[in-house]
Amino acid sequence: MTKKLASPVLVLLFLIQLFVPAQMIYEQEDALKSGRAYKFKTQPIDPSDPFRGKYIVLNYDLDSFETEEDWSMYRGNVYVYLRNDTEGYATIKTVSKTPLAITEDYVIAESNYNYGKQVNFDLPFNRFYMNESKAYDAEVSVRQAQRDTTKTCYGLVYIKNGRAVLKNVFIDNIPIQQHVEEYQAAIE
Repeated sequence: MTKKLASPVLVLLFLIQLFVPAQMIYEQEDALKSGRAYKFKTQPIDPSDPFRGKYIVLNYDLDSFETEEDWSMYRGNVYVYLRNDTEGYATIKTVSKTPLAITEDYVIAESNYNYGKQVNFDLPFNRFYMNESKAYDAEVSVRQAQRDTTKTCYGLVYIKNGRAVLKNVFIDNIPIQQHVEEYQAAIE
């Protein structure tokens, strides 16, 4: 009797273990395929995570918003509602402590420190992982692009139903991997 019951239970546990990561992958892919694209201007640094590898930390120009209410004592999640400006860069329409009944795309960000009517937050897509052989050169390239006022550096993020996926980082509309490959070829 226990052998007959053990096999279906094991199969069920196996299917559950497959379902959870498959659902996460599906949601990410769905956001990339049918979500709206936003460009976020960046200010990067490049740390290393021993478990996840090399990545670029992206600090965004959009990290605060002036509101009508006092946010001084608030800590927690905030709903950041977005729209694109005429150049295709993300701008903030409004920020709320609770979901709003409006049609704009939104992301849920973490707010830990606020001053008066200004709400400050950290966007959830602030890491871009790269091949270890290219991560340092990517950091150098992005840092140089930030110093050069004639260049633009941004993260391309797809957003759907509050889910945000950072697809790529660009310097002057060139993907960071391609930019690094050109940089590495030039110094060799």
